[in-house]
Amino acid sequence: MATCDIPNPSPRRRRRTGRRTLLATAGVLAVAGAGVGAWTFLAPGSAVRGLADGDVLDKQRATQVSAYLDARGDGAKDLRTTLDGAPVPVRTEGDRIKLALPRLTEGRHTLVVEGGGSFPFGSSREVVDFTVDTTAPELDVAVPQVKQTDKEVTLTGKAATDAKVTVDGKEVPVDDAGTFRATVAKGTPAVQVAAVDRAGNTTTRTVSAQGRRPMIRAAHITAIGWGDDTLRKGILDLVRSGKLNAVQLDVKDEDGEVGYNSQVPLARKIGAAKGYYDARKAVAEIHAAGAQVIGRIVAFRDPLLATAAWKSGQREQVVLTSAGQPYGGGNYGALAFTNFADPTVRKYNQDLAVEAARLGFDDVLYDYVRRPDGPLSGMRFPGIGSATPEQSITSFVAETQTAMRPHGKYLGVSVFGIAATRPTEIAQDIPALAKVSDYIAPMVYPSHWGPGEYGVAAPDTSPYAIVHRSLADFARQTKNTQSEVVPWLQDFSMGSTYGPAQVADQIKAAAANNMKSFILWNAGARYQGAALQQIAAS
Repeated sequence: MATCDIPNPSPRRRRRTGRRTLLATAGVLAVAGAGVGAWTFLAPGSAVRGLADGDVLDKQRATQVSAYLDARGDGAKDLRTTLDGAPVPVRTEGDRIKLALPRLTEGRHTLVVEGGGSFPFGSSREVVDFTVDTTAPELDVAVPQVKQTDKEVTLTGKAATDAKVTVDGKEVPVDDAGTFRATVAKGTPAVQVAAVDRAGNTTTRTVSAQGRRPMIRAAHITAIGWGDDTLRKGILDLVRSGKLNAVQLDVKDEDGEVGYNSQVPLARKIGAAKGYYDARKAVAEIHAAGAQVIGRIVAFRDPLLATAAWKSGQREQVVLTSAGQPYGGGNYGALAFTNFADPTVRKYNQDLAVEAARLGFDDVLYDYVRRPDGPLSGMRFPGIGSATPEQSITSFVAETQTAMRPHGKYLGVSVFGIAATRPTEIAQDIPALAKVSDYIAPMVYPSHWGPGEYGVAAPDTSPYAIVHRSLADFARQTKNTQSEVVPWLQDFSMGSTYGPAQVADQIKAAAANNMKSFILWNAGARYQGAALQQIAAS
């Protein structure tokens, strides 16, 4: 056996090396560590192999470690072995003696091996201290505040003090308190931060390097509407005049139609890819006018997919009644809502989101990311398991965020105005959704509120009051998150006539809640520019 350059101590001489205590009469005990390289002092007697003094074991090593003694089998009867003071049985395996270690629990442990006078080479005692650590290290990374997109981004965070931290694979210094700082090149969409402790346990975080969503002031237009020269020109004129800085262009609408010639296989299979507009050309035209492009994806209201799934016998893709039939609540029709808990349905919408990002859309904004209206007791969501509808929908958004991050795009979620106070009615948990999206887009249209909501007797004729009070709840529920609130505002008449004054009142109510962003909705894409102020240069 190999040796290292340490003299053989005299009998009864005690030698300490760090946490190791060796005591021998005729020689120094040897220690060999599996996975960290074998090494010895001198080896005339026993040696613990497979467990080195000072070892830190992760979950895998803790369950697989095997310790042996290099001593002749006939010496087993004279061994006394303990783990944390409890006896450890030994058995002979050929020329080795194996320690029958119990299941190793989390924390520090001490293994003691002693041999009596008849033990080969005389009496001996060896102490091996080691630790079992199966807990992933702490890692917190602050979402950076990005004010200038043409500058490097500084990333800061804190990790366990014994962890090594890497940012996109490059190790960064960690101080005594565990804090670290790294600089990320401009234009980096997402950063992967990892912390690895002494045992090899790893915690990873993927962090957007874009920061919070900058202010957007947008107007909605459908896929078919974009092909209308008059409607398209009206919106682009508002952009060129400095009153809007974004256009919300539909990717997939309420009918389940994808506006451009999508290459997502399921969209093509069910006939959803319509080709009403050329996506790359539309994005380029909007960018050239000086605006960004928000791609709206109507997620789970999808009659095309629901009908195709039902006809092909894939009923798990549809929201069902308790009797196993398509759920037909509200005014949407029987085959209107797909099942948000189904993997195929989820992947279809996520694939469209990623495709839109690749085509140049700056944002993806989900709509109808909810369950249908009506009593939950009358609905079934195949495959949801033990999750609540709110949890299932939140996890869907989180998965989309992860898929989109490498593309450097923003993700928004359209929600009902009532979601702030009654989240289970449509399965939209605002605090949870705010943690997995870049912005929440509440539809707080005054005409959609009932009399008396938020203490407003007639919301439709009180646009400032109802918008101001309802958005205050969203501000409160998204506080201390990196998610912005970008409200949908009403630029259409339903019951009451809405002109520039009513639209402007809603914009002022949002601003009073420190919300400078908004998206205007008019199904016909005809907007009242007189309600809009020019966007001030930052």
